[in-house]
Amino acid sequence: MPYTLVIISQDIVLYNITDNPANTPHSVAEYKEKVTDATGPVVVDFHATWCGPCKAIAPALEKLSETHTGIQFYKVDVDELSEVAASNGVSAMPTFHFYKGGERKQEVKGANPAAIQAGVKAILE
Repeated sequence: MPYTLVIISQDIVLYNITDNPANTPHSVAEYKEKVTDATGPVVVDFHATWCGPCKAIAPALEKLSETHTGIQFYKVDVDELSEVAASNGVSAMPTFHFYKGGERKQEVKGANPAAIQAGVKAILE
């Protein structure tokens, strides 16, 4: 089941996308508002419920969200939000986008923990 991780202050709040739709982008405009207009660091995990590598990397991403509480983490289901995925050039799952000050600093395609960690480091510098 897809989840969105939203960091509020120092606490991690876990929302089920279907139960709390206000906390995840549901359109290109909402994605822009929540992600590209954000002033702080953001990690976006573009995934699909049927994607094995997406499921395999999920625990590592959750651990990163627990250790990097100053970053907002979002999960975007590419099947539910295909126009958001398309507008961001996402063609493989998982794909991770790393933003700082609303600007995309890095993209990682695939379930590569070392590359994801490097993306996190890039938006914290």
